Amino acid sequence: MTENEKVVREFIAAWSRMNVDEIVSYFAEDGVYYNMPFKPVKGQAALKTFVGNFLKDWTETNWDILTLVSSGDVVVAERLDRTRLGARAVDLPCCGVFEMAGGKIKIWRDYFDMTTYTRGVSGEA
Repeated sequence: MTENEKVVREFIAAWSRMNVDEIVSYFAEDGVYYNMPFKPVKGQAALKTFVGNFLKDWTETNWDILTLVSSGDVVVAERLDRTRLGARAVDLPCCGVFEMAGGKIKIWRDYFDMTTYTRGVSGEA
């Protein structure tokens, strides 16, 4: 396993602890998160606000890595994000592309199907 793969695996595992500071610490100071199709979030201060707002309604989350591959400073992680918002379970297939620099996440682009997410959050079957 490469060092970049290890960092991404640790980052994905950190989400289950739902600690904003820990999650954001994996990003470079000027790191960018593209939560497709939304506008990018840049820099640790903005990331803390974004991640904090993201987690505020979550009661639990565990992300299963289905496939993880890398080439140089790029790591691709296919996941199944299993999240609970109160009693409601949302299982969301995702694919994250991470560009790494100096052991930190420089850019993270996360791809998912919005309809799957909104159905899960609204409780639709």
